[in-house]
Amino acid sequence: MMKHKALSALIAVAMIGGGVSVAHAQDGSWYIAPRVGVVFSDSNRDTDSSLYTGLGIGWWVNPNFSVDAEYAINDADFKNSSFRSGREWESASVGVTGRWFFGEQGSVWRPYVLGGLGFLHHAAYSGTVQNDGWDPMATVGGGVQYNFNDRIALRGELAARYDHDNNSLRGQFPGAEDHNHYVDGIASIGLTIGFGGSAPVEPEAAAAPPPPSPPEAAPETPADTSVVIDLRGVNFKFDRPRSSESDISPTLQEPTADSIAILDQAVDVLTRNPNVRVELDGHTDSIGSDEYNQKLSERRAQIVYNYLTSHGVSASQITGVVGFGESKPIDTNDTKEGRARNRRTELSVGNQ
Repeated sequence: MMKHKALSALIAVAMIGGGVSVAHAQDGSWYIAPRVGVVFSDSNRDTDSSLYTGLGIGWWVNPNFSVDAEYAINDADFKNSSFRSGREWESASVGVTGRWFFGEQGSVWRPYVLGGLGFLHHAAYSGTVQNDGWDPMATVGGGVQYNFNDRIALRGELAARYDHDNNSLRGQFPGAEDHNHYVDGIASIGLTIGFGGSAPVEPEAAAAPPPPSPPEAAPETPADTSVVIDLRGVNFKFDRPRSSESDISPTLQEPTADSIAILDQAVDVLTRNPNVRVELDGHTDSIGSDEYNQKLSERRAQIVYNYLTSHGVSASQITGVVGFGESKPIDTNDTKEGRARNRRTELSVGNQ
């Protein structure tokens, strides 16, 4: 029972720590995953349903697949009808579980399926340990994840755990070793608290060179040419905007006020030069699949389009809203600073 209390304390600390970190949310490639639940024991095990506690460390392999390494404990009492009534059964597990998520990474709700392998340490005792040892296990199941923000998510999960238990009944009665196949049900709920990854580059954004000169000279440009103007300082947070977002402010990298000021300057220039035509081009860093980044770049171009047109720019001045995914970086994708600069939108400017 002391192990159970210690693990529960660790889970509580993890959850509190996660709550503190919400204000500093950022994208992350790894996370901790505390959870609690109930084990519904195989009827042949002769144990009551019991409390389940687990603490894992997970990694996002790609936007749809994560891998967790987890340690978990569940203790149970033998049923009154069992020949071992009054004794206690304890198990501690270590394992690795893969989860495949459906839908886009930025979605609020994401269902998933899971599969895992590991080992269970069994111990049956009454005052002193009578039988104990490690045995293989496997889990399959599914669940749904609710994303509160970029860092904090809630998981609800149902799984079946196959346990090849050669130890709990060892020596108890003739043929006991043949009773070694059990399938337990596990229902659990837990948090994932993200860390690591590419943090916001606020000092870099604040110290970035000022935006290029507004295109007042565009009318003097020949009609069949155009120039690309980077909205420097207007960069996006990792994996933003999500498909459900329409407000540009929360999607912009800090300092947001400076980014909005640059967009407002673009609004001013375009409304004062109605003959100027622009194409909005969205770009991403290299994290994620080509297909996912293509859609993300299109959302970035579209949300800038929505901002410009809602602040007075005529839709006729915007000739296209195009996404280029990760195909046209302006900086290296090997550093978090470079990736932050690649998460951008550009204006391809020409005249009528």
